[in-house]
Amino acid sequence: MPKITTFLTFDNQAEEAANFYTSVFKNSKITSVSRYGDAGPGPKGGLMTANVSLDGQEFVFLNGGPSFKFSQGFSLFVSVETQAEVDDYWSKLTAGGKEVQCGWLVDKFGVSWQIIPSVLMKLMSDKDAKKAGRVMQAMMKMVKIDIKGLQEAAAG
Repeated sequence: MPKITTFLTFDNQAEEAANFYTSVFKNSKITSVSRYGDAGPGPKGGLMTANVSLDGQEFVFLNGGPSFKFSQGFSLFVSVETQAEVDDYWSKLTAGGKEVQCGWLVDKFGVSWQIIPSVLMKLMSDKDAKKAGRVMQAMMKMVKIDIKGLQEAAAG
């Protein structure tokens, strides 16, 4: 396991989340699981933790009970290259969740995600401040990021 691994604590949906996320992201798998035994605190046989690799990024998911909630102060950032990738991840991750703003969404488990094409960062850091400003203004009006809209804003 890498030295720094993202550890997500769910109420009781860790196993469902692990199965869902490994179906969304290519090259992903559940690498190991541990289950509660007689000592609890979860139900015997229920998932305690799942080690998950999502496209090479390591995570640990825990069923920790109802006191654990996610917030938008923490999000998972997915860098993509094409509009097809934006659309695919957006569609899958918003199913049962909600769209937010500026490429952000909250999935059905309450986890916040950013689905961001690499061109957005490139255009927003352009040396031409007016061009970067137009891109920022366009992005601020978007829910799901639209690459063509960003490029049109950049062109003026």
